[in-house]
Amino acid sequence: MVMKKTRKKPTEAELAILRVLWQEGPSTVRQVHEILSNTNKTGYTTILKTLQIMHEKGLVARSEESRAHIYFATATREHTQGRLITDLLDRAFDGSRSSLVIRLLDSGSTPEEIAEIRKILDEFEGAD
Repeated sequence: MVMKKTRKKPTEAELAILRVLWQEGPSTVRQVHEILSNTNKTGYTTILKTLQIMHEKGLVARSEESRAHIYFATATREHTQGRLITDLLDRAFDGSRSSLVIRLLDSGSTPEEIAEIRKILDEFEGAD
């Protein structure tokens, strides 16, 4: 039986692996494990199993040309972040972008972050 590959939203553990793949590029299980073990005591077999699940979900693909499979993300960081934001927007803010932004700004944004956001908004307004 062949499983249909679909892109589902990643779990926290899967996001940690995706961050490694986005930063380092295509990597073996051992390479991902070495990087993650610096901050998290996850075992090699746990990383392997998680990558296999991610492959089934369509979050990663793998090259099977060498003995050690090389995994790579199937979507960019930006695309994945966009999907997660859309999901959060729908679930927690009833689709209201302004409510999301207001809550974000109200949750302790620094003056530097607000200035950066203001600059981005100015650029968006000027793009029309």
